[in-house]
Amino acid sequence: MLDKKTFAVCFGGVSGEHEVSCVSAAWVVENIDTEKFKVVKIGITKQGVWFLYNGDTGKMRDGSWCEDKENLVPCVISPCTVQHGIFTFDKAAGTFKTLRIDAVFPVMHGKNGEDGTIQGLFTLAGIPFVGADTYSSAVCMNKHAAKLIAASAGVTVADWVCIKKKQPDMAALEAFAGRRGYPLFVKPACSGSSVGVSKVRDKEQLFAAVEKAFEYDNTVLVEEAVVGREIEAAVLETADGVLVSRCGEIDPKAEFYDYNAKYISGTAVHYIPADLPERVEEEVRSAARELFSLLDCSGLARVDFFVKEDGAVVFNEINTVPGMTSISLYPLLMENLGIDGKTLTEKLYESAVNG
Repeated sequence: MLDKKTFAVCFGGVSGEHEVSCVSAAWVVENIDTEKFKVVKIGITKQGVWFLYNGDTGKMRDGSWCEDKENLVPCVISPCTVQHGIFTFDKAAGTFKTLRIDAVFPVMHGKNGEDGTIQGLFTLAGIPFVGADTYSSAVCMNKHAAKLIAASAGVTVADWVCIKKKQPDMAALEAFAGRRGYPLFVKPACSGSSVGVSKVRDKEQLFAAVEKAFEYDNTVLVEEAVVGREIEAAVLETADGVLVSRCGEIDPKAEFYDYNAKYISGTAVHYIPADLPERVEEEVRSAARELFSLLDCSGLARVDFFVKEDGAVVFNEINTVPGMTSISLYPLLMENLGIDGKTLTEKLYESAVNG
């Protein structure tokens, strides 16, 4: 039997989505076929300290992994391509040793994980990784940039205005609000999981929401509120081509699909496949495929849309490291395609090493 390949899963990090990353990574670890792969877990604390974690996934889920001292080994990625792995501390010898990594899945949501930064580190280190490269990760993470590219290609997007923290153009913001009316959505440009997102109904709420969003990013988007169903499609790049799932629908059972509805309250309801006219579903799937290519994605992505009452399809955003929790739509949509967790993680490993 051939030696097992080492498949690393990187999780945690200093972003506001640290907890979600840990839960997603636990699902990924549990769905890697240990008959084929040696699994290495690389955890990054909220303070940015890197460890090789040898404990169980339960502690990843509840956030206590970083307190599990006996299972934490200091480690660091070597940017030297000759090493092709990580340095870990050998407690017995009192020195660092090299652990070769064949591929890594950065299950890192938000800043310093999904925005191209860690992808750049793995590129320097010569370690193949799952998902979009540095450029694509950065562009897709930046909602302003992604919308500009999508709109330039003729994809319908929600109207928006961009506000910079250094030189906030409040006159442009007020003009946009006057033109579009309320409600409006306020979002940090580079944040996921609805962190820092607000739905506002008047001028006072608008200014407060912009200030709140500036806590997470120096660039903020204010968007028109699109009245429509929240529809998502999962994209998977394989050796045989790009697969696009059936559409899934989210009913948040809340004002909007915020962080609480996604990960805490458990009230949101998913419909797979979504009950859509065939023409509309094919338009969504075609747009998802087009955007995956247009934004230079690779490996995987989840593409989110609104479908209005008249059937019009509006692009919302693209996620290059979609949630991988047990209730996340990406793995559920893949399962609907007949691709279970172990098959999915194996295909993602193959996309990394063959990409």
